[in-house]
Amino acid sequence: QVQLVESGGGLVQAGGSLRLSCAASGLTFSNYAMGWFRRAPGKEREFVAGIDWSDTSPVYKDPRKGRFTLSRDNAENTVTLQMNSLAPEDTAVYYCAASRALSYRPSTYDYWGQGTQVTVSS
Repeated sequence: QVQLVESGGGLVQAGGSLRLSCAASGLTFSNYAMGWFRRAPGKEREFVAGIDWSDTSPVYKDPRKGRFTLSRDNAENTVTLQMNSLAPEDTAVYYCAASRALSYRPSTYDYWGQGTQVTVSS
């Protein structure tokens, strides 16, 4: 049984940082690309960042801003999203997901975690 368990969400003031982690089990982790998505109230789920199986060249929704850093540890079956300079518009439920191929599209992903709430106060 595949499980993806997110942790690290919480309440933070604008300008602060959070570190989200996703622990995977029940799958050959190194065979999967991993993605982070988020869903804000009243909005569609959107891609935040993704990383392929080889831990090279993570991709980001908006690389120009440089606020988020994604990494993975294939030995520990974890993927981590470091989020800096958070803003109220980053408030959402954040989900990690696993896919055979790195993609921006949620439909590509086979497995999903239950999500972790991130709330950024102004």
